[in-house]
Amino acid sequence: MKKLIIIAAVALSPVIFAQEIVTKPVQSFQTEAYKARKKVFVDALLAKMTLDEKIGQLNLPSAGDFTTGQAQNSDIGKKVEEGLVGGLFNIKGAEKILAVQKVAVEKSRLKIPLIFGMDVIHGYETTFPIPLGLAASWDMNLIQQSARVAASEAASDGISWTFSPMTDISREPRWGRISEGSGEDPYLGSEVAKAMVFGYQGKDLSLKNTIMACVKHFALYGAGEAGRDYNTVDMSHLRMFNEYFPPYKAAVDAGVGSVMASFNEVDGIPATGNKWLQTDVLRKMWGFQGFVVTDYTGINEMIEHGMGDLQASSALALRAGVDMDMVGEGFLKTLKKSLEEGKVTQAEIDLAAKRILEAKFDLGLFENPYKYGDVKWAAKEVGSDENKSIARNTAAQSMVLMKNDNSVLPLKKSGTVAVIGPLVANSLNMAGTWSVGAEHSTAVSLMKGLQDNFGKDVKFISAKGANIDYSEKLENIYAAHGKLTDRDNRSKEVLLKEAVDVANKADVIILAIGESAEMSGESSSRTHIDIPQSQVDLLNELKKTGKPIAMVLFTGRPLALTNVKDVPDAILNVWFSGTEAGNAISDVLFGKINPSGKLPVTFPRSLGQIPLYYNHKNTGRPLGAEQTDKCEYERFRSNFMDECNTPLYPFGFGLSYTKFDYSKMNLSSTNLKGNQILQASVTLKNSGKYDGAEIVQLYIRDLVGSITRPVKELKGFQKIFLKKGENKKVTFTITPEDLKFYNSNLKFDWESGDFEIMIGTNSEDVQREKITWNK
Repeated sequence: MKKLIIIAAVALSPVIFAQEIVTKPVQSFQTEAYKARKKVFVDALLAKMTLDEKIGQLNLPSAGDFTTGQAQNSDIGKKVEEGLVGGLFNIKGAEKILAVQKVAVEKSRLKIPLIFGMDVIHGYETTFPIPLGLAASWDMNLIQQSARVAASEAASDGISWTFSPMTDISREPRWGRISEGSGEDPYLGSEVAKAMVFGYQGKDLSLKNTIMACVKHFALYGAGEAGRDYNTVDMSHLRMFNEYFPPYKAAVDAGVGSVMASFNEVDGIPATGNKWLQTDVLRKMWGFQGFVVTDYTGINEMIEHGMGDLQASSALALRAGVDMDMVGEGFLKTLKKSLEEGKVTQAEIDLAAKRILEAKFDLGLFENPYKYGDVKWAAKEVGSDENKSIARNTAAQSMVLMKNDNSVLPLKKSGTVAVIGPLVANSLNMAGTWSVGAEHSTAVSLMKGLQDNFGKDVKFISAKGANIDYSEKLENIYAAHGKLTDRDNRSKEVLLKEAVDVANKADVIILAIGESAEMSGESSSRTHIDIPQSQVDLLNELKKTGKPIAMVLFTGRPLALTNVKDVPDAILNVWFSGTEAGNAISDVLFGKINPSGKLPVTFPRSLGQIPLYYNHKNTGRPLGAEQTDKCEYERFRSNFMDECNTPLYPFGFGLSYTKFDYSKMNLSSTNLKGNQILQASVTLKNSGKYDGAEIVQLYIRDLVGSITRPVKELKGFQKIFLKKGENKKVTFTITPEDLKFYNSNLKFDWESGDFEIMIGTNSEDVQREKITWNK
């Protein structure tokens, strides 16, 4: 069934992809002869290895950023020479990596090469939008292309393994790492997971411009209580399989080479030591053939969970199916003793070592251990103009127009524009969180992007206007990992007056407010998910000038914007757009590119609504449709006394500079049987003034089931580009496969009955038709 059709085009300029789009897992391109050769080689090598060398393959220390001379003389360098290291991460630079690899290949007894990893999350030095922003593009070709660029840059600089994609479903905007995933929906999350894996790994991992992907965090990391990072997770298996597991499984089906265990517990056992997760589900149910790595000190942290000392925790992890120990050295220090005491078996150690060796074989490291890392190649590949061009377009496609009263956007290419906000001239924060390999000095700030692209025709004047937060203590916390926010120590009155004076000289105001880069990301949970008051006060003061305000929203999470949404004339959510942020934002603000992004996650009205997500289940006392629309309270119904049930901006929401009209939905049948196919179609017309792209969304509701079912589920989407005045028939092909779910016996199947088919522009604005489908 092929109903996910992506048109590789943007308003005003088509995208030309430099790489072939991959649609099948890398393993599907491996011949039987290749698999046989791998088995013979790995088995023979394993037979030569001592116990210490086998355990060494399971050891993944963090090397820090070596200087070249440390490669052999450091403590890690000595362990590499002794065969006690299987891989390293956090080394950047081809020359440094090749020096360490030389020690492994030329100094160790068996000359087994190392695997070098890094958190290449949304780009390498050329950074793309944060993953939540990438998901907002709903464009799988663009997302795959972003991973392809990241892989090429990283590989040229010596990296052979990335700890990406993160596919944790999250309905929790308090959780900082929601920025690193694809949002709340299992279908969209699954499509993104596949695109990322295909982009990193390509058709052949032995090619020098592909790297191994690592899906994380298995499992349920995005469901921690209260949105507090690393916190307890407790949910039913039905919810796991139907709502949270699908993106992990999609990555496995796409052939991902490795899986990272999550920090949290599942069913009362930390994921790192959870055999049901790492073996029964991952390997036996899903057929995963790669290796499992812990997260940073994941084994050691099981001690605090109450699973025993380091030896007991290490044995538990190995028996659960973990193959590689990141940083903690629990395997290195205790497995030999555990083997002697009968707490682990030789077969368990051999199997883990075998999986690491197989990954290295697939990466082509035994054939050429120096294939990754070429100083001359890196000089041409890393940060190339072509890569930046792709990043710029991808960033523009990820932006979501959330409001545009009186068609304030796109801006006119004339007059005077005030550019105001705490980050307008800041390049350090443009890449967003988890930009480990980024070259921040090349990132384009908003002000620079505006000046460079439209400075000849438009006079830009600027002011800071406010700090990120009134609290200097909080702002220092936000300025993590070197991403300074350029705090201004002048009084708020002085800052506001300066901004108002600048605004009064302008025809229109671009106000850039929201979060700084590290207000989201790991260990960045927030109990308040609104824009800090310092910036809200700035917005309200500027409103008094009477000038039109186009608000540029920087954010790594869904924010509660209820107190600001009515103030500006336009709101453009730019997430954190990456290296080319300023250029891409300028392209959209001035209409060079018409925004087409859609929200991959629900934006609530208030914190008290959380968790709030579109594919929720009904209650026995649902609030009526009329009361829901009017936000009216009704006693003894499932609602709030002081807040609406509905979100501020629903999942799938996003406006355009043009207008799209949907015809009445047409169904090929309303009564189906067995494996018949249903076609649902609408005619989409661009009736506005601009060329543009619309993401048409298909939802299905199972009206009667053996278990309760969601009020709607995303089952398909198509990104359609139309010139102004053009129309096109958009058809979704639906089969019984789209009706399947995990029932109370955890059997994946569909049931006869009545269904609602919905097509629309977002999860709330849909038209519905009822059908009957029997087996």
